[in-house]
Amino acid sequence: MKLSKSEEELMNHLWELDKAYMKDLLENYPEPKPATTTVATLLKRMTDKGFVGFKLFGRSRQYYPLIKKSDYFSKHVNGLIKTFFNDSASQFASFFTKETNLSQEELQELRDIIDSQIKKK
Repeated sequence: MKLSKSEEELMNHLWELDKAYMKDLLENYPEPKPATTTVATLLKRMTDKGFVGFKLFGRSRQYYPLIKKSDYFSKHVNGLIKTFFNDSASQFASFFTKETNLSQEELQELRDIIDSQIKKK
């Protein structure tokens, strides 16, 4: 299941904070801050989708992520590769390196990462 753009934005705040009450999440937003009811609705949807959990402390809820950011991002990128690049990581890498205007230094860093992963396999 995917998150909407506004849910992803809220999830990024929650990943950053690790655990948060509603007031913490609202404080973490830049101006103009969303309405409390909007954030509450997003949290309810994200809880229903299985992305967010909470603990009750009296009448307050402390929210926490149920999925790691790296896991969500990995699934998102793999879906992108499958959908737009015929499930070909090399087609994705080719597009990424040509279309993102990477510097020579950044390309070398990518090469080093790839070489490191090759050695591990």
